[in-house]
Amino acid sequence: MALEIKVPSPGESITEVELASWLVEDGALVTRDQEVGEIESEKATLPLIAAEPGKIKLLVKEGTTVKVGDVVASIDTSVEVKPDDTADSAKEPAGKAGKQSGPAGDVSKVKITPVAREIMEKEGVSIEEILTGLRKLNANDVKKVLALRGHVEDPERHREKSREEERQKISQLRKKISERLVAVKNETAMLTTFNEADMSAVISLRKKYQEAFMEKYGVKLGFMSFFTRAVTEALRQYPSVNSYLDGEELVIPRYCDIGIAVQSEKGLMVPVIRNAESMGFAELEKHIADLADRARRSRLGIGEMSGGTFTISNGGIYGSMLSTPILNPPQSGILGMHNIKDRPVAIGEKVEIRPMMYLALSYDHRLIDGRDSVGFLKTVKEFIEEPVRMNFGTTSPEQYLLGL
Repeated sequence: MALEIKVPSPGESITEVELASWLVEDGALVTRDQEVGEIESEKATLPLIAAEPGKIKLLVKEGTTVKVGDVVASIDTSVEVKPDDTADSAKEPAGKAGKQSGPAGDVSKVKITPVAREIMEKEGVSIEEILTGLRKLNANDVKKVLALRGHVEDPERHREKSREEERQKISQLRKKISERLVAVKNETAMLTTFNEADMSAVISLRKKYQEAFMEKYGVKLGFMSFFTRAVTEALRQYPSVNSYLDGEELVIPRYCDIGIAVQSEKGLMVPVIRNAESMGFAELEKHIADLADRARRSRLGIGEMSGGTFTISNGGIYGSMLSTPILNPPQSGILGMHNIKDRPVAIGEKVEIRPMMYLALSYDHRLIDGRDSVGFLKTVKEFIEEPVRMNFGTTSPEQYLLGL
């Protein structure tokens, strides 16, 4: 019996998608519920699932545009599949290296710089994923390795001129991102205001309680949960920053659905944490880790990336010192975090070296006045510099204690 694999619907109003990649070879034996391919729409990437075990026949080539409901593969369910039969059937598609299997060789001998290791640990990326996620190896790459072993002359010393070019088809998701970014620039009165935050208190808290936090909750205490909490508390005080336009009406949600920008190989994705204002640090960290992991693996549903009221973007993990983040429509505000650098600052009458981070708030000036935008960012700064205040809002802990 031949079982058809049809293109599922990624969401309303989408009729065409791109068959991005096959995760198995033509004629491979597949098991029930195995991911055999991926489709990509302008909004998300979705897997194609084998409903029954059998021998698969691929009917459509990678990169082909297909309609929702089209048959792209079939499974001969009369072929018996044993557990060991599928061990070598997985295919490593372009751009998805490391998904099915790691590179051959002993990765324990790979040299890693301290900065690279810190980023990998923070992002939860393995050595295998880094190695298999690189571009294709070329002759110069091989020569450089051989040069380290003393076999050939270092190609860096006498680099050959190259006029090579690489051309890649732009994905539907990348096209949609481009359209949205251009629309934001053309259709909003976007403005950015800046401030800086002393990260000493947050760094001290993390260092002091990291071990106990992990032991109790099974997740690391990161910077993003502090900023998410600070943002939700600041939005209580400045609700206009949480607003958006719906036709001729201004909508001001009383809840905080916070989008967390995550860079994936498919492009920038912004999964949303619903009702973030009701969550503690542990719950936030678990949600952030889960959404970020699934975003990088292109396993987010459309519903998980829509409907946010405010976005946080952390360019600091890539070394950005300062930037002007672009709004995520229809939202009216986005907070940009940046790299933490030790800088001299005036503390009273003394100059001290403190870990400082520049903060940027881009906002739609049609809906948000300068007073609210500056006040919001200043409030975020104050919460970060004195995190315990997040439990007391506009009241300081001392005022709360004294009933003032």
